[in-house]
Amino acid sequence: MAENNNANVVAEEQIVPVEDKPCTDKEAGGSGGGDVPATKNKNPFLEINNLDKALATMTLIFSIPILGFIVWIFYVRYSDCESILKLPSFQVEIGIALIFLFLISNGVVFLRSRHPVLGLLIVMVPLLLIFIIGLALVGAYKMESRSVAASPKWLRLKVFDEAHWQDIKSCIYDTGACDDLVSRTLMLKSYDFSLKKLTSIEVKQQSSLYSGCCTPATICEMEYVNATFWTKKEGVPNPSSPYVSECNLWDNDRGNLCYNCFSCKTGFLKTLQAKWWKLGVFLILASLLLFLAHLILFLSSVVKQFRS
Repeated sequence: MAENNNANVVAEEQIVPVEDKPCTDKEAGGSGGGDVPATKNKNPFLEINNLDKALATMTLIFSIPILGFIVWIFYVRYSDCESILKLPSFQVEIGIALIFLFLISNGVVFLRSRHPVLGLLIVMVPLLLIFIIGLALVGAYKMESRSVAASPKWLRLKVFDEAHWQDIKSCIYDTGACDDLVSRTLMLKSYDFSLKKLTSIEVKQQSSLYSGCCTPATICEMEYVNATFWTKKEGVPNPSSPYVSECNLWDNDRGNLCYNCFSCKTGFLKTLQAKWWKLGVFLILASLLLFLAHLILFLSSVVKQFRS
């Protein structure tokens, strides 16, 4: 019995409770494993999904100014006697083209994930067309076609065509441009009138020469009475001046004035060119910005499909 008790005591002493220890990454990996690297924090903006959404939003923002410009086109289409040259119809065509461009651009943005290549090709066609029209309106290339309406060369040919000018001259008179000039400068003296800032139709300035539809050229040396009434002095102006013929054409009659003068045609032409040049610049900038936005969005969509 004593031997059995001693054996039990020895067995109890040999049983030692083992404490649970947390398993380290090194032990879990075995003798050949190393420390598990910690996960790096990623910038959520650089993830392809968030970047793709940001590019799509940017493309939509770039297309918003087109809507405002469409409203402007339809609002000013009957200004400056342009209906005689049938320019309002051309403005309507550009406005319709911009509407289609807006719809196509935004449609491609929403359908880019399914058909990125086809969407890029579809949007490039109207963008290229708008870009070419913009270049024509600003006269960016010398070999400019005369058939492109509202281009600088086209406008010059139309304005200086005598058949068109007769109607344009009547339109300028009917709008009362010179009558408005008289009412605005009725109390001005000669010196004050010379400092007055006027439109290209009312008066055109080249160096020290003033001319236009409503006033004679300075080289004529006429005496100022009011904006549209000038007294001719004795003597012949400088015969070498190109404005001598303008002096002979001047008439104080409100229905004549200098409407037949070269300077009047040039002033009206300058007014038209300034407006259509702005339109051309907008078309160029809008097409370039949308082209870059869609190109970057296309590349982003391709990368996204490649990674998935």
